[in-house]
Amino acid sequence: MANIIFFNAQIVDSTINSKGALLVQEDKILVVVQGDFSREEDANKFKSFFDTEDDIQLFDCQNKTLMPSFIDMHVHFRYPGQTQKEDLQSGLSAAVAGGFGTVVLMPNTNPVVSSSDTAHQIEDEAASYKMADVIQTVSITKDFSGTDTSHIDNLEGISIITEDGHDVNSSLVMLDAMSKCTVKGIIVDCHCEDESFTASAKEYRKRALQNKDTSELGLIQAEADLQEANRLLALAEDIATERNISLAKNAGCQIHVAHVSTANSIYAIKEAKAEADFIGGGFSITCEVTPHHFALNAETGENIKLIVNPPLRSEIDRQALLQAFTDGTVDVISTDHAPHTLEDKQNGAPGFSGLETSFAVANTELVETGVISINRLSELMSANPAKILGLDNKYSFDGARGKLEEGFLANLVLVDLTEEWTVDSSKFKTKGKICPFENMEVIGKVTATWFKGEKVF
Repeated sequence: MANIIFFNAQIVDSTINSKGALLVQEDKILVVVQGDFSREEDANKFKSFFDTEDDIQLFDCQNKTLMPSFIDMHVHFRYPGQTQKEDLQSGLSAAVAGGFGTVVLMPNTNPVVSSSDTAHQIEDEAASYKMADVIQTVSITKDFSGTDTSHIDNLEGISIITEDGHDVNSSLVMLDAMSKCTVKGIIVDCHCEDESFTASAKEYRKRALQNKDTSELGLIQAEADLQEANRLLALAEDIATERNISLAKNAGCQIHVAHVSTANSIYAIKEAKAEADFIGGGFSITCEVTPHHFALNAETGENIKLIVNPPLRSEIDRQALLQAFTDGTVDVISTDHAPHTLEDKQNGAPGFSGLETSFAVANTELVETGVISINRLSELMSANPAKILGLDNKYSFDGARGKLEEGFLANLVLVDLTEEWTVDSSKFKTKGKICPFENMEVIGKVTATWFKGEKVF
């Protein structure tokens, strides 16, 4: 545990944006001081704040921006069972390189995570690396059966469950799961996708990927097949979003909608949020958007070939997501970090690696363009996910995170908001080198990350 005085910094969280200094004692923030403390002699004055003046480190932030480290509510570490794609060490290394101090892992592993014991075992294994906190989700139906919710009755110490990778097809089963989660205070994370459309969409995708005709007509046909797949998957998302909102209202459940990507779905969520203020009964709704959905569209020939679920959408959809950032509908930026081997991607596996580009893409596409402020970005990547997950209580046993406040964990990230760099996936810490932002020029670089007061990147 360290005693550190961070000085010559721009201090930023969801509410603060000021020159300042930040003092860390052991694993927590001791005090945040706003003002111009750019010199070492300024920093030395703060030594009297500590119980002892021995072993106090001075860290010159060189006028860079010090923020609470990020919290990702949607990550795949592929552990257990798919370590050729990712493992705990490579995943955690990617997380801290991206400025993350807490990641929420999806349960679609091999085997599926369907019990408290398995979830807590993974969390304990991750904790041994002392790099970032892991919250392991559990499946909504046992072993992704689609029918059995009996395991929910025995869950202990689980804050969120999800069927990520697909939806629960039966509305009756989903209602049963939501009702149980209402009683136990568990968030239901919804991957909204009506599966009656997905089989047809997969066939169109498969035909496009297997199309070896490089003539103009062949390329037109492949693109038409991908567009048809995306049309069906947009319907799948919109119908399932409406359904899951209706079920959550009936169950009085807290739901979090994963990777929202269409205008219709974001409008439905906005209406549901407004209605939640009136209907009460425990129903509440939050949502997340990924960098690839707010930064890219599928209206160019190359982007439409980028296979991910949900797919990249139209520019109209993308603009609706941007508007939802400004009006407060979007609560969280999550990466849906989904590493794959090159062979799996070539065979059509959906998803990209995203932990190491998330902040830079968000800063470039949202802050630099004036869509949102840097404070709002910190809210989306730190304060809001902490609040949703119940991690913002500084009196809790585990310690609070998500803000720069006295008593909060010293989970910190130092970023250079002006550094321009080119995305090069060959330098990623993750095993998954497929990234939709390859060779993109971005602004904003993570330069250092601290976890509970210890520098981990």
